[in-house]
Amino acid sequence: MHAIRIIGIDPSLVACGWGVIDIEGTKLRHVAHGVIKPNTKAELPDRLKTLFESLADVIALHRPHEAGVEEAFMKNNPMSALKLGHARAACLLAASTAGLGIGEYAPRSVKKSVVGTGGADKAQVAHMMNVLLPGCGVKAGDASDALAIAICHGHRVNAAGTLYRRTG
Repeated sequence: MHAIRIIGIDPSLVACGWGVIDIEGTKLRHVAHGVIKPNTKAELPDRLKTLFESLADVIALHRPHEAGVEEAFMKNNPMSALKLGHARAACLLAASTAGLGIGEYAPRSVKKSVVGTGGADKAQVAHMMNVLLPGCGVKAGDASDALAIAICHGHRVNAAGTLYRRTG
């Protein structure tokens, strides 16, 4: 059995978290994590370009086989939801352009897969990332959420027994 490298992406135009793991059977290994922070004073097209290019660079550096991306959730402000949709599109495009198979996951589904409850808070998610990925030293926030998304995707790949990898 070979390890599958997965990047988890927590889309945002303010602080887009990413986390890369290797998964082999039930074994998890932390590879890297970080946050992309486009200039919040820049125009939307420039922020989206920064997000796309930065994520494309992370993908080129770490060479994942698969990507897990958090689905959009509706907030009280429709404009915030629309901007999140733009950020998701840039993230999906970066992963798709690199030829990665992509799984999309609701926030509650991600939390349930790593903490056991869909109502977990960011501190609980970060704590579990440090338990499941010893030595990663991640704090509560976007990068810990991204690692959780990667693990959630890994669980789905293992359960299905197949990769999401696209052909052609």
